[in-house]
Amino acid sequence: MLVALPSSIAFGVAIYAVLGAAFVPVGVMAGILGAIAIGLIAPALGGSKRLISAPCAPAAAVMAALAADLAAGQHGSIGPIPPERVVVLLTLVGLLSGGLQLLYGAIRGGRLIKYIPYPVVSGYLSGVGTLIFLSQLPKFLGLPKGTNLWTGLVSPLVWSWPAILVGLVTITGTLLAPKITKAIPAAILGLIGGMAAYFALGFAQPELWRLDHNALVIGKIGGGAGSVMAAVLDRWQAFGALHLAELRDLLMPALTLSVLLSIDTLKTCVVVDAMTRSRHNSNRELIGQGVANVASALLGGMPGSATMGATLVNINSGGQTRLSGVLEGIFVLAAFLVLGSLIAWVPIAALAGILLVIACRMFDWRSFALLRQRSTVLDFSVIGAVVIVAVMFNLIAAAGAGLALAILLFIREQIRGSVIRRKVSGSQISSKKHRLPAEQTVLEKQGALTTVCELQGSLFFGTTDQLFTELEPDLKRCRYLVLDLRRIQSVDFTAVHMLEQMEAMLKERQGLLVFCQLPASLPSGQDLKAYFDQVGIMKSERQVKIFDTRDDALEWVEDRILEEQHLLAQGHEPPLALGAIELLREFEADNTLSLLQSCVTERSFASDQPIFRQGATADELFLIRRGVVRIVLPLEHGGHHNLASFGRGDFFGEMAFLDRGLRSADAVATTDTDLFVISRARFDEAARAQPVLGVKIFARLARALALRLRRADGELRTLNEV
Repeated sequence: MLVALPSSIAFGVAIYAVLGAAFVPVGVMAGILGAIAIGLIAPALGGSKRLISAPCAPAAAVMAALAADLAAGQHGSIGPIPPERVVVLLTLVGLLSGGLQLLYGAIRGGRLIKYIPYPVVSGYLSGVGTLIFLSQLPKFLGLPKGTNLWTGLVSPLVWSWPAILVGLVTITGTLLAPKITKAIPAAILGLIGGMAAYFALGFAQPELWRLDHNALVIGKIGGGAGSVMAAVLDRWQAFGALHLAELRDLLMPALTLSVLLSIDTLKTCVVVDAMTRSRHNSNRELIGQGVANVASALLGGMPGSATMGATLVNINSGGQTRLSGVLEGIFVLAAFLVLGSLIAWVPIAALAGILLVIACRMFDWRSFALLRQRSTVLDFSVIGAVVIVAVMFNLIAAAGAGLALAILLFIREQIRGSVIRRKVSGSQISSKKHRLPAEQTVLEKQGALTTVCELQGSLFFGTTDQLFTELEPDLKRCRYLVLDLRRIQSVDFTAVHMLEQMEAMLKERQGLLVFCQLPASLPSGQDLKAYFDQVGIMKSERQVKIFDTRDDALEWVEDRILEEQHLLAQGHEPPLALGAIELLREFEADNTLSLLQSCVTERSFASDQPIFRQGATADELFLIRRGVVRIVLPLEHGGHHNLASFGRGDFFGEMAFLDRGLRSADAVATTDTDLFVISRARFDEAARAQPVLGVKIFARLARALALRLRRADGELRTLNEV
């Protein structure tokens, strides 16, 4: 309470003093009532322990600037407004901002507010600090009402030296207090020092001891509970005379204030979490703060948020629960009832001194370090731009500038890194379908015809030019561009137009654009395949293909290349004889083929029929006479992973044939398939009769496996290096 109350009074005075000296007591009451209402309600309804809520600097900056604009007729479509009417409109802004905070929490928007970029938040807070500093300088200097700040700064003759002395003593006491004692909050010691200096100056200038018509002190705040309630009722009745134009013009200030208060609250919650190893509920906290600000506005108090200074004092003093926050509000009420008469003697310059210290501490001085690195100059520019807009115009305009710059920062982050995660040619990567040596040789030779590109992040107007520039050299030489989209977060129409340009360039050379692994739904909930259909990129006349997996896409591309070289089996070829199997080439020269024939049986399988299952005991080697066989690894939750595909003339099942262990995967016939099957038991009998048979088979198996492993090593190296 000792930290929150002086600051709350100072913030209230900062808002209403711009309407004239007669409204300074109104500001005092607004600060006190706000501290009571927010202090009691926010911790009771919020979820964070130890958190102290009270009127705050962002609220003072926004509402003081708004009060000045309303009084001068510089806000919106409404002209100059009498001060009494301004008070009503400020109350309405506090009410609307609290309602918006309540809405943020109800729709679970607490997490979204955390995503506002730090440079924008830093710019806001630095702008608030700058505005508070500039608004308090006239009070610190004791300038006569109506004196322009810049005119007053260069006119020492109009300065009030008692005010300056009181302000300097207050600032000195506030800054030195932590070095003297931590038992008493610095703001209290500074305020006591300022009041002591003021009364000491009264010995030289007795008029300082008079309360009436004394512009250097707060003055009588008037009445008791009855007068406060009468003022509140008057404001409620004034709400009925509000015009739609006034409500419309107040929406943006209320929105800005609600966002600033929410940021201030959640920033304090994060600090508390770090210090106490706890975790706050941002949405519940916003609901609590929103209800508290609505109640404060209805009572005639000013808005507020969770405050860093008072919260840290509460934690260091041993506060453990939300009750400590409620007690702060109770103590403010007690202090007002007991010490209310003394508040009239508080020097305005002393409050200005406290606010000048708060303003300097709010300014993010560390942001100047961003100028040291070229990569962070833009971040500093964002902070500086928000501060300049806040000072030159107002915090409402700064909110708009901050939103625009937040978009700029987002685009900067998106285009800073490449949307291409990996790019390889067809000679560096292949499908999981095992090809015969002759086929593999052709695919390696024609590898430049294929480019495989794995994309990431967002494809939107900010990244399309970068993507096209990086792929342009490949588009000029390749015929098949395979785009893996599994890590894509979003796609806009500009990106679709760029993909259409790529398709047109490939079509000129009879090429195709191939998409694979389209996400089932993007983070936004968008169905990417349906979106492609809607925008026309999947029209029948376009040379575009979509596959579920990258392996399927690569296999299709490889088949097209082999088909052009007349090496692709069309599915109606006759079954191969035993001697035509690649593994057994040249076995006829030494009659080992006829000996092996005695170990071989023939089997046929229909399409989709399993050949063997994972975990089965077996020792057979399979040679494919006709068809395609896929090796599939079953997964725990019902899915599967395709390990490899084998076609006509190839072999599989060699692991169990060599070690006689359990099958490690499933084998399924993809098409109608004819096989030669070699049993290890029968093969061993033949090998004992003719040892050269065993030597040749195992040597051929070893060489084939070595070639497969080398190919796999090359692909792994490519995937990890690119």
